[in-house]
Amino acid sequence: MTCTRAIIRSHGGPDVIEWEETAVPTPGEGEILIEQTAIGLNFIDTYHRTGLYPVPMPSGLGLEAAGRVLSLGEGVEGLSVGDRVAYMGPGLGAYATHRVMPAAAMFKLPDGVSDELAAAAILKAATTEGLVERCANVNAGDTVLVHAAAGGVGLIMVQWLKALGVTVIGTTSSAAKADLAKGAGADHVIRYDREDVASAVEDLTRGAGVPTVFDGVGKSTFEASLQCLQPRGLLVSFGNASGAVDGVNLGVLAQHGSLFVTRPTLMHYYATPDDRASGIARVWDMLASSKVTVTIGQRYALKDAKQAHIDLADRKTVGSSLLLP
Repeated sequence: MTCTRAIIRSHGGPDVIEWEETAVPTPGEGEILIEQTAIGLNFIDTYHRTGLYPVPMPSGLGLEAAGRVLSLGEGVEGLSVGDRVAYMGPGLGAYATHRVMPAAAMFKLPDGVSDELAAAAILKAATTEGLVERCANVNAGDTVLVHAAAGGVGLIMVQWLKALGVTVIGTTSSAAKADLAKGAGADHVIRYDREDVASAVEDLTRGAGVPTVFDGVGKSTFEASLQCLQPRGLLVSFGNASGAVDGVNLGVLAQHGSLFVTRPTLMHYYATPDDRASGIARVWDMLASSKVTVTIGQRYALKDAKQAHIDLADRKTVGSSLLLP
């Protein structure tokens, strides 16, 4: 039995993605071998590929996947051969048919969550849980702005916020994406390709602004995000789809009303066993209860990962995307 996996030997465009065939690895102490059934595609994968987030070379790609346990290493407890599991790191290498991973990194899948749903959602839903409920501490009755509301995280975040009783203003770049955001529950959608976002938010909030902005776009939306906030509001900047935010003069935070800005990392919110257990329990509850449903907009064969990266960078994808071994 062989394993097919993606490897990059230098940072660059999608063409740096290569494929290699190896023997299926054997799990060591505290590890398990997974036969992967579905692999999640995330924008952060392109950051690792391009070097925006540098990684040592050579490197694998991909952070999240789901599958079944094929074998156990010594000392593994709480898992059995045949169990369905999913993970969201640590380390890169999810673009593969098989993978050895630390047993402690696994999340067992409940019956109400399929492999595809887990692979499409675990990283994005855990990101949403950490950002909404622990980073921003959003409350019922708030009005918040979500950039890229038709993206993989965006669609999950809109639904999550609506389940909490929040009024959601979303931004999108097309009529089709606006329809998706509205279908997810967004109360208002701003077409940033033809409207000024800050002006539209000012009109919608009657000049008050919003207490929280969730911005996974980055450089191109940073200034507008600040302009949309009410005094002492919070900008949660969690992505760089348009490039990294840099050259920031902290004085602008005072000028816009003593604002707060945070640049959170998911793993800091899932760092301890208690954080992981409570966070993922909340994720499974939201998914299994259908309070949050996941749109799988694209499915690619594993070896079509290059095309998947091209489509993702060109904003041609909607919802979540999967690579299927």
